This record gives sequence, structure tokens and C-alpha cells, in this order.
Amino acid sequence: MQENIIIAASETQSHRDPLADSTWQQQLTHAIRDPQTLCERLGLSRDWVAGAQIGHELFDVCVPEAYLNRIAYADINDPLLRQVIPLGEEALTPKGYVVDPLEEADHRPAKGLIHKYAGRVLLIASPNCAINCRYCFRRHFPYSDNSPSRAQWQEALDYLRSDTTIHEAILSGGDPLAANDRQLAWLVEQLESIPHLKRLRIHTRLPVVIPARVDNALLGWLTSTRLQKVVVLHINHANEIDQAVIDACTRLKQTGATLLNQSVLLRGINDDVATLATLSERLFEAGVLPYYLHVLDPVQGAAHFDVPDHEARELVAQLRDHLPGFLMPRLVREIPGNGSKTPL
Repeated sequence: MQENIIIAASETQSHRDPLADSTWQQQLTHAIRDPQTLCERLGLSRDWVAGAQIGHELFDVCVPEAYLNRIAYADINDPLLRQVIPLGEEALTPKGYVVDPLEEADHRPAKGLIHKYAGRVLLIASPNCAINCRYCFRRHFPYSDNSPSRAQWQEALDYLRSDTTIHEAILSGGDPLAANDRQLAWLVEQLESIPHLKRLRIHTRLPVVIPARVDNALLGWLTSTRLQKVVVLHINHANEIDQAVIDACTRLKQTGATLLNQSVLLRGINDDVATLATLSERLFEAGVLPYYLHVLDPVQGAAHFDVPDHEARELVAQLRDHLPGFLMPRLVREIPGNGSKTPL
């Protein structure tokens, strides 16, 4: 009802980005971190605030202005909003939803390092994200125990040096690009010095949520590395891709990086054929190839996003009738103990 809207209709543009010309660091610093402020800025009914506060107490709100700018005003069903607004449902604890759904605690041979799959390791390059996605499988991850200093990184680097079967280092987090470029350039330089490493993979959402992150400092160290570069973005809906994101992707490609995307299949956000098809088309327009479509990892607090496997398979089967093969993401589940992602 009209009287339940916090901000009047005449102010429907008031959530537009006041930090558009600021640095990525400033945008990250000024991200919205309060559920009531998020609701007010988007003109949502006060009825949503209580549930948002419950979810926020379990996993902090974090939404930067550049992403807020793409969310429809006064629309609780907006697919971008649904990814970031906390809900009371997050307090539910259905059977099978756990704090470490991928059992990563069993695969940490050194601080900040996860080694689950043959030939590649994952480094927690930053404990921070630019945005807190409500379905995040690491929403309970013990980042305080896995945020090495430069001196502490030596254990992980020694581990990589000692195992000549490792050919790929994956920077993850958090979001690795939430770290400063001096630290990232240093870490990549250390990786470059390991002769048997061939590839550098970066899993990041920052070029999507704050496109200004793709600045000259980042492009400098990424261009200069001898390692083959793969940047894996995380985009779940075509509405996340505006011109600023396309421009950021173009700059990343100019470093020689291959750009891929992985999505999560989410109830009420992208669980229909038309939405997934539009996403693949829009990704390709931005110079990004669809890679994985993950079914939800059963992390505590995210059960309301789940799409059952049989529905997921049917969606992908229908999607093949709409897309060429090179735009088809692979439907997968990550099962703890398996040697790779498991196709569904």
C-alpha cells in the first residue's frame, strides 16, 4: 500500500549512485551496511525491516552504491535485490544445511590455502567482499584464521613450491580483488617465481559490483605476469550487466585474460529458461563465456534459494533449445570428497 512505502514515489531516483566518480576504495568504504538503510534507500515497506535485521545479525549486509544503482526501486522481487537483502528465513535450520557445506576445513594444509583438486590450489587472497550475497557458501568461513600476512604466506608458497604437480593457483576469498594492488602484485610475483605454475585464476565479483575496481593499477600487474590468466566472474542475472560492467570486462580482456562466468541457480532470481538464456546472451555481449551453473551449496541460512536437482536438469534441458552450445553453462554440483565438480 502507498502509505507503507518509506520514501515517496517522487523520490524514486534517490537511490542513484552518489559515489559514481569516486575510487573503488571509497565506494567499498561507503557500501551500505545497515538493513534499514538498504530498505529506505530502495523505498521498501517497513514490513521488511524486521526480517532484514534478523538476517543481518547472522550475516552482515554489504551493498555498494554501484550495485544498488541497478536495483529497481520499491520492488521487493527485483532479482538483484533478492540476492543481497537479508530475510528472516535465514534463521531457519533445515536438515542438511550446514556451516561448511563443501567441507573445506578438511583441505587446508597451510594458512590461507585450500587444496581439494589435483593440479590446482586455492588461495584466500582477501577475507573481504564488496558485496555479501545471501546464498554465499562461505558465509560462515573462519576468515580470521585464514588471512595470512606476507610472512605467513611463506608456508603456503613453500607448499606450492614443494608440489610440482600443481600448475594453477586460484585467487579467491572473500573476493581477492578486495585486497589492495600492492599486496596482489606481490603475491602474484611470488607465484610467478614457482617454475611449475602455469596459470593464474582469479574468482571475483568486484568488477561486477564496483566496475571502477578495474583500474590502471590492477591492469598493470595483471598484464605483466608471465602466467596465463583466467578471470572467473560471478553474475547471476542479466540486469547485473550494465555498460560500466561491459567496459570493465573489455579492459580485463585487454590484459590477455580469458573471461568466464559462473552462476548459482537461485529460486526466484534466475530459475526460468528465459532469464538464463538472456543472461548467457548478455554475458557474450560483454565478452564473457558462460562456464558453470551451480546448484545451491547447502549452506546454513540459504535454504530458501534452493532449486531441486530435477527442476535444474529440466531447466537446462529446455535451455539447450534456445542457445548455441558455446553459450550453455555446465550444470554442476560440488560434492565434498569428489575429485572435481559433478555434472548433473
